[in-house]
Amino acid sequence: MTRKLKKIDAAFYRSVTGTEPVRDWLLTLNSDDRRRVGFDIATAEFGWPVGMPLCRSLGDGLWEVRSDISHGSIARVIFCIAQGQMVLLHGFVKKSQKAPKADLDVARKRQRSIGR
Repeated sequence: MTRKLKKIDAAFYRSVTGTEPVRDWLLTLNSDDRRRVGFDIATAEFGWPVGMPLCRSLGDGLWEVRSDISHGSIARVIFCIAQGQMVLLHGFVKKSQKAPKADLDVARKRQRSIGR
């Protein structure tokens, strides 16, 4: 039996104070939603590079994992590739058609803090 290997490993962004905001956000989701988002992140890890509908480029080295979760909601995890890893920068439940500027700003700030 052949075991499929990850093409890229996911890692949580860690702030200078040691917090992991995406991990903390995931823990606010119910177990089914958390499982779905985790499955989608794993799909990106094993299949990288992955395009639509799972992943989409946001420009400037940012990407998003797109997950359909319960009650017709849509979760997004914004990540970048740094030091050979998929660094999970920011997660949120999307409430509008376009990714909110504030969420993109948070991800960009975290991306700058780790370098590219």
